[in-house]
Amino acid sequence: MGNGVKAEIIAVGTELLLGQISNTNAQWISEKLALHGVNIFHHSVIGDNYDRLTSLFSLAQDRSDLVIVTGGLGPTDDDLTREAASEILKKPIFEDQETMRNIESYYEQNGQSMSPNNRKQARIFEGADILKNDVGMAPGMAVQKDETLWIFLPGVPREMKAIMEQSGFPYIQNTFPNQSPIFSRMLRFIGIGESQLEHELRDLISAQQNPTIAPLASNGEVAIRLTAKAESETKAKELVQATEQQIYERVGDFVYGYDEDSIEETVFKLLKEKNLSISAAESLTGGQFVERLVTLEGASSVCNGGVVCYAKSVKENLLEVPKLIISHYGTVSEACAVSMAVNVAKKLESKIGISFTGVAGPDEVEGQSAGTVYIGLYVDGESPFAKRFYINGDRDMVRTRAVKKGYELLYHHLKQKNY
Repeated sequence: MGNGVKAEIIAVGTELLLGQISNTNAQWISEKLALHGVNIFHHSVIGDNYDRLTSLFSLAQDRSDLVIVTGGLGPTDDDLTREAASEILKKPIFEDQETMRNIESYYEQNGQSMSPNNRKQARIFEGADILKNDVGMAPGMAVQKDETLWIFLPGVPREMKAIMEQSGFPYIQNTFPNQSPIFSRMLRFIGIGESQLEHELRDLISAQQNPTIAPLASNGEVAIRLTAKAESETKAKELVQATEQQIYERVGDFVYGYDEDSIEETVFKLLKEKNLSISAAESLTGGQFVERLVTLEGASSVCNGGVVCYAKSVKENLLEVPKLIISHYGTVSEACAVSMAVNVAKKLESKIGISFTGVAGPDEVEGQSAGTVYIGLYVDGESPFAKRFYINGDRDMVRTRAVKKGYELLYHHLKQKNY
């Protein structure tokens, strides 16, 4: 879809304006619509106020081909989306029997009694198509008014997504067919900074047209989104693949995955493929490295466990880091990181041991400045080593980025070796 379709998203709810919750719905819908080739021209957030709602809805009706409204369909008195839209769209509201039955059975199944105000959630516009809500009560609705298609959705993200995936996007596609499809792919990089990446690809980025090349930086890693438009999805895919190939030739060593991939998933697959087990000794990171690994299904096949060794005594007594190392080099040192990595692998009977020790901040420790991090790596049969990193940011950022660095170190080490 797309070339001529002007879309806007309206999020209704005073709590959004007060910053009590983030407007994640608009972000998600925009991202998905972009893949369908729909251009979003406006995002609005508006409180639960009848007069303001009617004036915004009236403006949207005049300027957009597609209006998606989230929120304000609930059972309470401040849920005013239906009433305000009814006035602007000149569509009376009635109680839909089938929706009412669904709501009643929802309460019966959960053994609860329904308060009368829940009847409000079964009220729909005359002439609207109902978009079924399989995970909640208020259904979505699609209404055509003159040249504009309106989609009304509940504000609960889980419900909104389920309705859009199941019926909303197909409905929009049927209403606005024959638009140029879009194909988008994300390349994920680790171990190269955003400025270095842009420097390596600067001629490609400045010559970009179709596909577009958009670098995006997040905590400790970088991504590039490639997006192409063409007369068919296959053609758009081919355009993306050609540019991807050029990028790969220059900086392919730093690409660890695509789209929704995470660095821990990529490392997990490598460990599995090479039949290696890992355990971690975590001082600075407090268990975050292992936590990220064990959230993945099947992690028990590669992860034996971890030791959170925050106190010096735990490093000495449980991990048996020699007292001499600690008294001579300190806990924030290469020697300590190496000893932690070797000993945790041996104690937890793993092929690989990884360790994290450092200064999260804000104060310095043992004369080492905040952001100093040592990551130790031991692979059975190889010489252990540790690397020092300086990480900027507050306590949380230092810890999160240290975990990312650990995965980066592992990824580059495992990738090159044939175990």
